[in-house]
Amino acid sequence: MSTQGGQVPVLVLKEGTGRTIGREAQRSNIMAAKIVAETVKTTLGPCGMDKMLVTGMGDIAITNDGATIMKELDVQHPAAKMLVEVAKAQDNEVGDGTTTAVVLSGELLSKAESLLDKNVHPTVIIEGFKKASEKAQEILDSIAMPVTFDDDATIKQIALTSLNSKGINIAQEHFTKLLVDAVKQVAEKVDGKYKADLDLIKVVKKHGKSLDESELVKGMVLDKEVASSQMPKIIDNAKIALLNAKLEIEKTEFDAKINIESPDQMQLFLDEEERMIKDMVTAVQKSGANVVFCEKGIDDMALHFLGKAGILTVKSVSSGDIEKLARATGASIAASVKDLKADTLGNAKRVEEVKIGDDKLLYIRDCKNPKAVTLVIRGASNHVIDEAERSLHDGLCVVRNVIEDGKITAGGGATEAEIAKGLRAYAVKVGGREQLAIEVFADAVEAIPLTLAENAGLDPIDIMVALRSEHEKKDG
Repeated sequence: MSTQGGQVPVLVLKEGTGRTIGREAQRSNIMAAKIVAETVKTTLGPCGMDKMLVTGMGDIAITNDGATIMKELDVQHPAAKMLVEVAKAQDNEVGDGTTTAVVLSGELLSKAESLLDKNVHPTVIIEGFKKASEKAQEILDSIAMPVTFDDDATIKQIALTSLNSKGINIAQEHFTKLLVDAVKQVAEKVDGKYKADLDLIKVVKKHGKSLDESELVKGMVLDKEVASSQMPKIIDNAKIALLNAKLEIEKTEFDAKINIESPDQMQLFLDEEERMIKDMVTAVQKSGANVVFCEKGIDDMALHFLGKAGILTVKSVSSGDIEKLARATGASIAASVKDLKADTLGNAKRVEEVKIGDDKLLYIRDCKNPKAVTLVIRGASNHVIDEAERSLHDGLCVVRNVIEDGKITAGGGATEAEIAKGLRAYAVKVGGREQLAIEVFADAVEAIPLTLAENAGLDPIDIMVALRSEHEKKDG
């Protein structure tokens, strides 16, 4: 606020606004980020602990998934919010490693603070960190080992490593097989490289039974039931029609009036409606379809005729599920019953309605070469199922990344230790004040194996001494 010559005061900032500058602002920002990193630090690795999160509505989530924890934290500080964004970006791009990304970011800021205390300019620290990051990428490329699409043993081992630190480790062997089979089923070769779209893997959660009874359905599972009780509940050797059209009489877009002067005329009107609907059902029958999935509504009379014809029908299927059904069964989506032909139909070994608890699900099983599949997660409670879903998401992403990139590095902190060693050797060649930044970058990277050791109940100092002595032996 300022006044000049008795003029009205001008408010530059909102009344009550605080302003922090210089080292105090830096310390405040770094401290906020470090606190967030410390929150998830204890969840890192196979010996990491779970967190119990309680929302304002009283909902409870028990998880050690970094992305979920960061999402649920009600962070107010702007610098701390940036770490939440780091976790979100990691989850969107990679799908796993969110805890590592947050812990590493917190360590980098903590180490940068020690350089700021030595009067190293922030620009110099940023330049040193950029060079260290580029060098770390080079080291990663040099130590990465190739993996082929057909190397099932290695891919399963990688998936198992991802699930090791999750809450479903009691059924990790079973889940490993499910998620590797699911990703490989939907993967396609494009320009000599494999691509796997995880949106084609549908996840259905149903309370009841145990985690070991979760299954991969080579086809689709819909949270729907058969449209009429007159229809069969099981169809073997299904010929599937996918319709993006209503099976009912179209209403006109403008107001119309029909004058009926006698009961005969009324009957003729009803007979004509029935004939039109019968023609639609006849067109479905002529195509050879014995199962129909319709994205729009279906008239009750049409359902009656479809039931009499023994055609299993499901209405109001979402457009996303219709597209996945097309990928799974090989059917073409028809815009009208007139477009239905034998070559537009899809195939499945069996379509059946299954009752699970109070719910009914529709299983489309054993499609020939489905490019969309479904993972059905079972579990004793909703908390168990939710954590299984989070674990599966991370595992699916890891397997997809391996298949698409064709490279892996060693886990358990070994890669970070190797990067730290390489960065220290590189720092000496760079020299100057940037050398200090690269060295503290190496210290921050080395904090990952130390955190893993600490969470496992080992002494981090003993681990650090062992790491350094091992490096000296190799160099000697």
